[in-house]
Amino acid sequence: MPSWRTTLTAAGISGTRLREDYTYAARRVLRREPAPYLALRLLAAPPLVPWLAAGLAFMNLVDDVAETGTPQQRATALDALTGQVEAALKSGDSPDPVLRAYAHAVHSRALPPHWVSRFLEGAATAEAGFDGFGSEEDFQAYLDAYAWPGVLVFTGLHYQGGPDPEQAAGWRRFVDAAQRVDFLADLAGDLADGRLCIPRDRLAEHSVTRADLEQGRDTPAVRALLADETRRARAALDATDGQLALADPGLRPVVATMMELMAQQLTAVERAGITALRRDTGYGLVAPLRILLRARAHRPRAGRP
Repeated sequence: MPSWRTTLTAAGISGTRLREDYTYAARRVLRREPAPYLALRLLAAPPLVPWLAAGLAFMNLVDDVAETGTPQQRATALDALTGQVEAALKSGDSPDPVLRAYAHAVHSRALPPHWVSRFLEGAATAEAGFDGFGSEEDFQAYLDAYAWPGVLVFTGLHYQGGPDPEQAAGWRRFVDAAQRVDFLADLAGDLADGRLCIPRDRLAEHSVTRADLEQGRDTPAVRALLADETRRARAALDATDGQLALADPGLRPVVATMMELMAQQLTAVERAGITALRRDTGYGLVAPLRILLRARAHRPRAGRP
């Protein structure tokens, strides 16, 4: 793995302040999401890594603001952040090193700014005001408003000029699968936090109440609901077939690893059954390490910031 300095140079990032901004952004990702950070550093082509690290740091920053505090506090903070982002994209400068690095990445990679504005709008509406889904249509609207642009403000940077319509549609399918798997894996924790991420009309279809889920009741109806949700997630994951071909070759090992980890986690949820209501379903440490090392072994050998 090339050093971080070498990685910055490979991406054409020069100037002490700018390199420090990208380093700050990468360190933020490492602290918050070490697994994705390591996947990028180990598997992505070095010239892509700084752009993607800046994008992931920005995505995480918006997520954190959208999920912190009371609804009014979230709305106020997101309004302020939106103004800061708009100013950074316009001027290329900001008091925040994450926004400076991200603005530079957006300009350098020519990512269409509508993805950024869509993500910020979705953060202020679909995420900050989230109160569950009434139906599958509500879930799809959430993906369109927040989750899809949230992924593209990050992954979209690996395409010079941004994703074309076919590539963007591929990431939309990817997000559909990833969100379903994530909601199922985090079902217990979300319920404990007062978030129900299964559409309410599907609970009604199976004659299941929210209390049934919150109390982890082991009934045929609850098991049927969970089996239905995992089948939907499996179908969405199957629909991502072909996603690798839509990614730049330099990011394909990362995408393949992400998809394998999703499949691994969904299998764990399927095996957990009713237990998924009582504790979140992780994939442990061994499986991700095995997948990561196997993916790394297929790349030629080339630290951290």
